[in-house]
Amino acid sequence: MGIRVLVASHVRFYREALAQVLEKAREQMILVGVAESAAAAIEQINRLTPEIALLDMAMSDAFAVARQLGRTPGACRIVALGMAESEAEVLNVAQWGIAGYVTRDASIADMLQAIEATARGEVHCSPKIAGSLFRRIATLSSTNRGTPSALTARESQILRLLQQGMSNKMISRSLGIELPTVKNHVHSILAKLGLHRRTEAISLLYQAPGGS
Repeated sequence: MGIRVLVASHVRFYREALAQVLEKAREQMILVGVAESAAAAIEQINRLTPEIALLDMAMSDAFAVARQLGRTPGACRIVALGMAESEAEVLNVAQWGIAGYVTRDASIADMLQAIEATARGEVHCSPKIAGSLFRRIATLSSTNRGTPSALTARESQILRLLQQGMSNKMISRSLGIELPTVKNHVHSILAKLGLHRRTEAISLLYQAPGGS
């Protein structure tokens, strides 16, 4: 029996194109449904119980879906579509329990391999990202950290938005401040906390008492 897959994207062209690809791969995969919104994705995942959900990360509230489903025991595994081959983005979604990803410049073959690997409980990623994952483990074991109490009120606000998975541009729009200002705040946050990457700042959320 093939892998049960659901496609979730707000772009009709993507939904229909991916559905056709999966239909052609019917010996390995079974398309169980398509969803055009985050709410529809959650409803169909709960009702149709796919093994894998292909989630377009450009879709509104896609990150909320990822957080909700990625941490639910027994839920289907999420494969994030349209990711940048970026350490920060990949490690960010990994924090939420997303099991696999497909980059923006990946091929159809890459996507099918990612689905198959995720269904087996494996991670289909580049050596670069694999190295980043190992560095992240090393970071988590380190205790040489600053404390969030050293941050200003604005920096604390931006740190919380970083930990929600927001990019600098998203934070700029959310707070109504210029992008260079956001970048300066992020640099200051990292310096005060003794960190080198924004992904390390995100990891503080899970190390803090009461963190999930």
